[in-house]
Order: sequence, then structure tokens, then C-alpha cells
Amino acid sequence: MPSPLLEVAALTRRFGGLTAVDGVDLQVREGELVSVIGPNGAGKTTLFNLITGLDQPDGGRVLFGGTDITGLPAQELARRGLARTFQHGRVFANLSVLDNVLVGAHTRLRAAKPAMRGVPGLAAIAELALGLLQPPSVLREARHLREHALAIIALFGDRLTPRIHQPAHSLSYANRRRLEIARALALQPQLLLLDEPTAGMNESETVEMLQIIRGLKQRGETILLIEHKLDLVMQLSDRVVVLDDGRKIAEGLPEQVRHDPAVIEAYLGHRHIGEQVVAA
Repeated sequence: MPSPLLEVAALTRRFGGLTAVDGVDLQVREGELVSVIGPNGAGKTTLFNLITGLDQPDGGRVLFGGTDITGLPAQELARRGLARTFQHGRVFANLSVLDNVLVGAHTRLRAAKPAMRGVPGLAAIAELALGLLQPPSVLREARHLREHALAIIALFGDRLTPRIHQPAHSLSYANRRRLEIARALALQPQLLLLDEPTAGMNESETVEMLQIIRGLKQRGETILLIEHKLDLVMQLSDRVVVLDDGRKIAEGLPEQVRHDPAVIEAYLGHRHIGEQVVAA
């Protein structure tokens, strides 16, 4: 069995007397879709923040591609191929749909990066000059990135394609969530972390998002997903990890997790986890 692309070992985060993430272990292999579920306050988003460099752990470590990335800043992790979305969608409201997606490709810029990086002040001047003069190498790269951005937008069909020149603030809530995923894909991530991509969506919008995520999985994307809608989780996941009060209480195949007594207790007391349950 190949080594995990992502390996989280004994990861811990405390906020005063509260342990939000308590010694969590987690592995994701290339091509897998692993879901993290649990009641509100279970520590799911805090776990994502620790993995993606938005917060620092008090203990444990994070390995990515066999390299220890614990505590590295978010921009460095993006450069290494980790892309994420957020529980409360974040888009650049005054930029167009296309420009929002192009922002996601910033770590892939090569031609516009100055060679003399070690000289204070010179790098910024050289980068500004390249931007103003736009030599052929920069123009070629810009054209390639634009074509790739348009191809990503096309994955979302008529939800985004007719709106590529519209500002993001004019989009519906569901389309802003789609745009955030498109921007993350522009990074060409090795690992895509989706934090509640269907939050606030109605039933038909949720079905559309399920189809989008299924399509990404079929394309070979490696995905770590936080989601409250258990029917979606059960349809998409290769494995499911369950958190409660910051601790991992279960892990396994979707059907195994669905009937795990500890999971049933955490979600619904002693009631059975049904097909359409949405965690409160």
C-alpha cells in the first residue's frame, strides 16, 4: 500500500482550558476522498486550520508527501499543493469570476518571478518591471493560465460560465460557493480540502454540489471533506473519520461508521442514523 499523501499524527490544539483537537490521527492517500464528520463544536474546522497553516498546533505533527509541514504558513502550504475552501465562503467580491479563479493560480506563476530573489528590494522592482513590460514569456504564461481558468469554470456549467465577467458580489450564495471551489482548483492542488461546501444550500443545490464533487473525485482529485449532510458523505466517501469533543471516536467505511454505536450516540443519542439526517 502506498504511503499516505497526508498524515496527521497526534495533532492537538488547546484554547485555554478547552482542547479543541485532542490527539487526532488521520491519513489520506492519493486519489481518496476522506470525510470528517461530527457534531457542531467537534473540532473539524480547527483540524483543517491546523493542517493548512492557519493555526499552530500545541502538539503532534502534519506530514505531506512524507515531509513534515507542521506549522508552516498557509502561503507556503499553498505553494506545496494544499488548497482549501472555507465554512463561510470567501471570494474577492469586487473581482470578476474569471479574476477570482486566476487569483488561485498565483503559486503557479513562473515567468513573472524575478531571478534575483536574494537582493533586498531588487525582486520587487524586477517583478514590477516584468508586469509593465510583459515580455513574451509572461504573455504566454498569462494566456495559458487564462485558458486553464476557463476550463475550470466550465466544470460548473451554466452556473458560472455565463458570468465570467461579472463581479463575485453579484453571484448567488450557491454560485459563490462554486466559485470558491473553482479558485482552489486553479492551484492544481495535490490535496483539496473542502469545508462544508453545501452549507446553506437547498436540496437541489446540494445535489448539484454532490455531482460536482463526484466529478472531481472521478478526475482523480484527492479530497478531504468536512460535511454535515450525512447522505452526501455516505455517497461520496472512501472512508469517514468521526470527531466528537475534539477526539476521533470512529473511522472506517461509510456503512461501518453509519452503524457505529459511538457515532450514533454522538449525533442523535440512541436513534439510528438515517439516510437524510443533517447534523444540527
